[in-house]
Amino acid sequence: MKVKIKKPTGGQVAIAILLLLLGILMSMQIKSVRQSNELKNLEKARAIELAEQINQLRKENVSLRQQIYDLEKKIKEYQDSAASISKTTELLKEELDKVKILAGLTDVEGPGIIITLDDSKIPAQPNVDPNSFLLHDSDILQVINELRAAGAEAIAINDQRVVSTTEIRCAGPTISINNTRYSAPYIIKAIGDPKILKNSLEMRGGIIDLLKEFSIEVKIEEASKVVIPRYTGSLKFNYAKIKSEGS
Repeated sequence: MKVKIKKPTGGQVAIAILLLLLGILMSMQIKSVRQSNELKNLEKARAIELAEQINQLRKENVSLRQQIYDLEKKIKEYQDSAASISKTTELLKEELDKVKILAGLTDVEGPGIIITLDDSKIPAQPNVDPNSFLLHDSDILQVINELRAAGAEAIAINDQRVVSTTEIRCAGPTISINNTRYSAPYIIKAIGDPKILKNSLEMRGGIIDLLKEFSIEVKIEEASKVVIPRYTGSLKFNYAKIKSEGS
C-alpha cells in the first residue's frame, strides 16, 4: 500500500522560509549579544587594569616627588655647607694674607713715601769729627721707629724688607741690613698714609731736623703707589715655640 506524501503548499513553504530566517536572525542576535557581552567584559577588565596601572603610577609619582624633595633638601644643605666652608676659607685666607703682610712674607704695594738718605757732601772741616757727617745705623733705626710709630704697614731699606728679625747695625763704613751690607745712599720705602708718615718725620725737633743739622742729605717723596718686596731671608726659630694649651 503506497502512502501518498502531500506536497507542501506555497503558504507552508513561505512559513518555513520565514521560520528559517527567524532562526538565523535569532542566532545572529544571540551571537551579537554574546560578542557585545564579551566586549563589555573585556573593556571592563581593561578598565580595571588601567585603573590599577594609574594607581601604581600615582604611587610611583608620589615616591618620585618625595625623592626629588629629599634630593633638593640635600642639595640645599650641601650648598649651605659649601657656602659656609667657602666663607670660612675666605676668612682664613684673609687672615693668612694679613699674617703674611705682617711677617713680610709677601710682596705688597700701596700709597706711602720714599725717603732717600745720603752722607753729607760738605768737605771735612778741622776740629770737627767727620763721622758726624756720615749716616749711621742709629740714624736709620730712628727713621724706622718713627715710621712704625706713624702707622707704616710695611717698610724696606734698599729693598730689604724690615721684619721682626731684621738687624740694622754698623759694619765698618757700611750698614748691615738682613746680613747684607749697604753703603749710602739708603732708600727707605714705607707704605701707609703718605701725609702722616711724612709729617711724623718732619716734625720740629725730630729725626730729620737732627740729620739736617749735620748736613745729611734728606729727600722725602709722597707716592700713590709704593712697591715693597717680600722678605727673602730664612725665618728659623731655635727656641721660640707656640705655647700649647694648658701648659
